[in-house]
Amino acid sequence: MTCKNNNHELAALLLRSGLGLLFIIGGVSKLSLLLNSSTHDGMVANYMGTSGYINTLFQQYLFTGGMGELLTPSLFLTILSGFELVSGIALVSGFLVRPLALLYAFLLWTFVIALPVMTVPGVTVDVKTYTSPAIFVQIRDIALSGMMFVLFNLGAGKAALDNRFSSHVSEISWDNLGLLLRFSIGAMFIVAGFFGSFPSVPSFSTYQIILAAIGLCLIFGNVKVVKAAGFTTVLVMLWYMAHKLNMDKGFIENLNGFKREFAFVAAGGTLFMLGGGRLFTMNDLVKRARKYFSSQAVSGHQSLSLENSVPVNSNIND
Repeated sequence: MTCKNNNHELAALLLRSGLGLLFIIGGVSKLSLLLNSSTHDGMVANYMGTSGYINTLFQQYLFTGGMGELLTPSLFLTILSGFELVSGIALVSGFLVRPLALLYAFLLWTFVIALPVMTVPGVTVDVKTYTSPAIFVQIRDIALSGMMFVLFNLGAGKAALDNRFSSHVSEISWDNLGLLLRFSIGAMFIVAGFFGSFPSVPSFSTYQIILAAIGLCLIFGNVKVVKAAGFTTVLVMLWYMAHKLNMDKGFIENLNGFKREFAFVAAGGTLFMLGGGRLFTMNDLVKRARKYFSSQAVSGHQSLSLENSVPVNSNIND
């Protein structure tokens, strides 16, 4: 199913807007805390502590030795937060979409490997930290990485500043990109569905059996099933966002509590609009399996026939 970019421009606009909004909210929230003298120290401690986001290995790598003379935790977080804000605005406006999408596709994985975790069996942890595998705790960032790869291939889409500098139209296969998008979101729901009861694993305030069902439908469903699962994804995210609202918190603080979910609303909307392609659905897997076993049976039959057709040498010398 290969179509020109203009059939997917709306999907690109939707994805980049959801992803850009995520980084705008995150950047504004962090900078408002870092640039306020009364909250600065607490913000830095929150990221550098045992329940923060940067483990000992990365703290030693970034803030000791030669780099430590130039880079402090405060400066690092300020630069990172500033980049989040600027890149978020760029994504929403459609500027440098492909370079930013490719950068974030890899950068998001550093949040997985930098997370401080303790999962050794039989060991009691006396400090507050993550006791679930980092890949489960950060499964949303892994899903976001997949979305970034999809956006990188789609391009900027409608109403993008990039279109003023380049009018190149390429052909893309939604079968491939749909596979990546539905697997990214599906894997997130499967982890939430099967492991959401464990500490720090996202559960979206939804029954785990529902989350697991959505994930399986996204992974194995045909186009119609994936569209339905995409619509359900939007509903789950909107429900979670409403559930997280707290009137005692400020506007930005509320938004920061469910900033990633804006991106997942965009992903669900894209899957509802375009489906997830035809590759490696349950129907496709069954067809591939039948084709494989059929080819093996034919190959075995031909080998047997060839063996039977070989003449047997007889000894003609008495």
